[in-house]
Formats: sequence, structure tokens, C-alpha cells
Amino acid sequence: MTVDARGPGLPARIGRLWEFATNLSWTWNREARSVFRAIDPPLWRRSLNNPVALLRGVGDARLRALAGDPAFLPRYDALCAAVDAAASRGSTWFQRRYPEFAATPIAYFCAEFALHESIPIYSGGLGVLAGDHLKAASELGVPLVGLGLMYAHGYFDQTLGPDGWQEDADDPLDTRLTPLERLCGADGVPWLTWIQGAGRRIHVGAWRVRVGRVPLYLLDTDLDENDPADRGLSHQLYAGGVDHRLRQEALLGVGGVRVLAALGVEPRAWHANEGHAAFMMVERVRGLIREGLPFPDAVARVRASTAFTTHTPVPAGHDVFSHSQMRDWTGEKFWEEIEARDELLGLGLHPDDEGRDRFNMTAAAIRLSRRVNGVSARHGHVSREIWRGLWANRPAGDVPIRHVTNGVHLGTWMHEDIVRLLDDHLPAEALWRVRRRLKLRLLDLMREEARGRWREHWPEAKHLVGAGTLMSPYPLTIGFARRFAAYKRADLIFRDRDRLLALLSDPRRPVQLIFAGKAHPRDDEGKRVLQRVYEHTRDPRFEGRIAFIENYGLHTAHRLVEGVDLWLNLPRVPLEASGTSGMKAALNGVPQLATNDGWWEEGFEGDNGWILPRAPEDATEEETDRHDHEHLFRLLEDEVVPLFYDRPGEGSWDDAPAGWIERARRAIEVAGARFTAQRMVREYARDYYVPALRGLSDGDDPPTHM
Repeated sequence: MTVDARGPGLPARIGRLWEFATNLSWTWNREARSVFRAIDPPLWRRSLNNPVALLRGVGDARLRALAGDPAFLPRYDALCAAVDAAASRGSTWFQRRYPEFAATPIAYFCAEFALHESIPIYSGGLGVLAGDHLKAASELGVPLVGLGLMYAHGYFDQTLGPDGWQEDADDPLDTRLTPLERLCGADGVPWLTWIQGAGRRIHVGAWRVRVGRVPLYLLDTDLDENDPADRGLSHQLYAGGVDHRLRQEALLGVGGVRVLAALGVEPRAWHANEGHAAFMMVERVRGLIREGLPFPDAVARVRASTAFTTHTPVPAGHDVFSHSQMRDWTGEKFWEEIEARDELLGLGLHPDDEGRDRFNMTAAAIRLSRRVNGVSARHGHVSREIWRGLWANRPAGDVPIRHVTNGVHLGTWMHEDIVRLLDDHLPAEALWRVRRRLKLRLLDLMREEARGRWREHWPEAKHLVGAGTLMSPYPLTIGFARRFAAYKRADLIFRDRDRLLALLSDPRRPVQLIFAGKAHPRDDEGKRVLQRVYEHTRDPRFEGRIAFIENYGLHTAHRLVEGVDLWLNLPRVPLEASGTSGMKAALNGVPQLATNDGWWEEGFEGDNGWILPRAPEDATEEETDRHDHEHLFRLLEDEVVPLFYDRPGEGSWDDAPAGWIERARRAIEVAGARFTAQRMVREYARDYYVPALRGLSDGDDPPTHM
């Protein structure tokens, strides 16, 4: 294998800058970010904090000047020394705890990874969770190897028409402006292996991105060697219909197993993050059968070494393919090579399906995984209810599905100014000053985004108002940012427009709302919710106090979770498996107001935010919406707004509201203690990875229904 990782010509004195730029550990290294920012602060901002684009665009003259700059070189040398010291430091947490497995690979498969804005191969929460998982694994020394797909056209770019309808476009990724490295075969060809699809051979290439100690391999079919119909398989995330999704998931699962083999990586434990990756397990069973192992023994061996995490809390949300679709794609030869075709297809049978010709990806993943978990305590309970049919409808409490509550990567999501305050135990006045400064940064970003879009896209001034250009730093500012799906209810707060108007336009205690997020390109219902939200941004009665930020991505997400005063999350219970945006906000001193669902059921402690009481279990959707809306406004009107404006003296913006700051401090304390990615990865290592590495199958309780 060879690696194409050509960078710009750097002066030898500062030659390691490219090494640092192409390893994403810089994203959680304050010193590294400071060094890159010092190279060219305006270009650093324009590149959205992308050191690869910075180094390619800064110019030779500036680089030569830096190589002799007496102010820059000590900072550069200190960074080099810190990186080298970290690499040579004693053992990591995993090495100390499990030295016998310190160098034993653990494969982690996921359909999307959110690592940095410059690599837009993510759509939302699943990708952010996967990216944070890799970062925490690197810090802890867990020998993870990531597998995903290289979406050359990303997810999609969002613009809103004059009527607020989401318009989707894609912009091909310029890999020269990313830390991605093309892997080539020993003979220099840009592919490492192949899979069979639609009766023909599909060559599979790979890109590598280094996430600290963890390599992530992204599979690619956009190669000259492939049929034009196959080159687009890795173009765009979640694009196309059911057939296209089947092909992408086969590429991820089957292609991922084969790419690892081609690279000489031999995992002894495997983790599928969501059902999209279930073909990884099927391919391993198939390979063992081809080696001569009987079907039950092959299943048992794969189960013993595999963990599976489900993220979907509703039965209809899991991928299902017909047997004919699978045969049409793979071709009969794929199945004829082994005698257990019917048994393999039966792994995906769901007992609630009529007939036996449907392959449920999650059902297959559960059957082929010894260790299965949801992503919060609530979601674990919901998952046991959903999948109890695989165990002949035994009581849900006896179904062997556990939970590992999600966490977020502290080094990525906690602003460095908040980090600096931790050593001083978050003094109230200092925390309030940081909170004000972060809000100003958010409003600056919104104005800059609006300026660019007005120039390029927007035909009328109302767009500028809707983008937040009239917003002030003084009012209580509420953030709502996530995927726009109907069950997340971004429009719940608009049920009573007059009541909302009174809340937002109160001359003594005004309130502002900032929304951001994308609807799935084929989710028209989600687009209609987004459209309803957008309509309110253009209503002059709200005095410009409602804004929508277009084309939500990681860079904007950072500013939002840092800069708003209150985080709002209103999913219908129990449809939010976990939700991590509120964790990120909490790490920055932003309390959350949310329904009693996902992580908030565990995370709410009474003094770190607010929680809506649950509607009666037998309530209809309309009754639930009415119940939740009423309690939302009661909390806002009677508790949240008064607490924010309860300040000494004349209530100046400079005066810290003591009760609010105490709640902000508790938000940081609870999230930092219990909802970090390091805590999450430690649990996976202890309860999932290490038992799999040891081949432990004692007490295995596999599904009984086939």
C-alpha cells in the first residue's frame, strides 16, 4: 500500500505544520489551533478554521517570513515539543487497563462521521456521535480502526427560497483542502479490493484520515476502473432511493471487511454503529462458511466478537430490503458460492413481517451481535420493547439489550474560555463575561453569513432580517438546532402566535429565537416544518427576534451551542433516542429546556435546566402537543425568563444574574461529569470491546425466532 499525501512546500524550519494539519487531533488541541490562527488570522476565519486550506492558501512569502519570525517560532517549537511528549508519554488508559489488547484492532463501522467542517460526510447526530467516539478512543488509547464511506459530494448544501422551501444542492469536495490521504495498492492503482454488484465487479478504493491515534478509512468507488453507474455509489450521503441505499450499505459492510483484509488489519472485535453496517457481519459469516465452517458455528463466532448499537427508537425507522433487491444487486453467484443462502437471508427476518422475503438490517445485526445496546436508558427500554419479538415475545425486561448513554467530546465542544475557568471553579462574574462574549461571537457569525448570502443568493431585504441581522446581544436568546423532522417539533412554540409575540416583544424582558437545521431531502413533512418556522422570521410583528441560519454545519453548531443562553429540545416522547446537542450546550454553560426524553431523562437534576412533564400515555398527538405547548410556556413565562432577568441594581447587561449563572454552572458540572465521550468509550471498552476481544460468549442469549 502507498499513500498519496502531498502537501505544500513548507520551509524546513516549520515543516511539521503539514503533519499537524493533516491529523485531526489539532481539533481538540488548543495550542495547535492557536499556532494555526497566528499564521494568518483573517484566512483562518475565512477557511472556517481549516489548517489544510490555510497552508495551501497563505502564500510562500508569508511562510518564509514565519520560518524566521522570533515571535512565531517559540510557539511552533512548543507545539512540536508537546506533540512529541504526548507521543512518547507513558501508557494510555487502555494500555494500562488492558495491556494484553493494547495493539489489537477493533473495527468501528458507521455510515457517517462528523470530524470537521472541511470533511462534510455527515448529516447530523449519528455522524457527530461517531466522530466524537473516534476522538475519545484516540485520547484513551483504544485501538479503534474506523470504516465509513467517502462521500465526494457530501450531504447537501441548503438554501431557502423566498417562500422558505428548502432547496438542495451539492458541491463536489476538493480533497486538496482536506486532510484526506488517498491509499493506493502496491502497484500504484487507486483501488484496494472489489465487491460484486449488479453482475459486475466494482473496484473499491479508500482514503485515510488520521484522528489522533485512530485511523479512519473511507471507501470510494468513484474510480476510472468502474462502470459509470457504480462511480456514484460513494458520491452523496443518504441520496437516492431504497436500491441506492442497499448498494451503499453493501459497499460499507462487504467492502469494509475486504478493505481491512487488503490493508492487513485483522480486528478481533467489531462494532456496528447503527443498522446501516449490518452487511459487515453478513460478509464475515459468509467468509467463514466459505472456509468450511458450518452456518451455526459461523454465526456463533461472529456473534462472540461483535457489538451493535441501535439509534432508532421507532420500528419504521429501520432499513428493510426485499430478497429480490438483494439478489438483483449482488447477483446469484454471490449466494451460490455457499450452501447457506436461505439461512443467511433468514438472519434479517423480523417476526412481525408478513412473509419471509424481507431483510431487516437491524434484525440481522441483533442476531449477529453478542452485545447490543441503545444510546440512553430510555432508549434501551424502548429498544427492548421493539425487539422482544426476536426472543419469542418474552417480557421486555428480560430482553438482552442494554444501553450506553451517548456522550460528547469535551475537547471539541467545550469552548476554551470555559475550560480556562474550570481551574477557578467557574466564578460567577467571570462565567457571565465569557457567556456574553460567546453570544457576541455568535451574532457576528450570523451577520457575516447573512452578508455573504445576501450578495450571492437573496433577492430581498427580508432575508437579512430573517437571518438575524437585527438581533441584539441583550435579550434572552434561545437556540433550537437539529435535523428538521416532524417529531422534533421545531414549530411547537408557534402554536399560539399571540402568546409568543407577547413573550418575545416584552419591552422589559425580551426574548429571541435562533433556529438552524436541515430536513432530509426526501422528507417533505420536515421541509414543511422548516418552512413554517421560516415564515415567522419574516413577520414584522416579531421585530426581527426570530432568525434561521441556513446550511447548518459543524462550524455553525459550535457557535450556536456556545453562544445562545438556553437550549430548546422538544421531541415527542419517546422518539428521541438520545440527543447530544443539549450536552454540547451544557458544556458551555447553556442550560436546556426539553421534554422528558433521551439523555435528558438521566441528565436533568432539577437545577441544571428545565424539563417538561410527560403527557398522559393515552394522549393523542394533538393532545400531547397541546399539553407540551402549555407547559413550555408556563416554564418560559414563570421561571426561565424571570430568572434570566433577575439581576442586581438596575438590571444592566453587565450584572450577572446569580440564579441563572448558578444553573449554568450546574449544567457544566453535570454534563462534564456524566455525559462525555470519554465516559462513553470507557463503557464500550469495558463492557463490549474487551469481552469481545477475549472471545467471551458465556451467558449468550441469542434471539430464538428465525
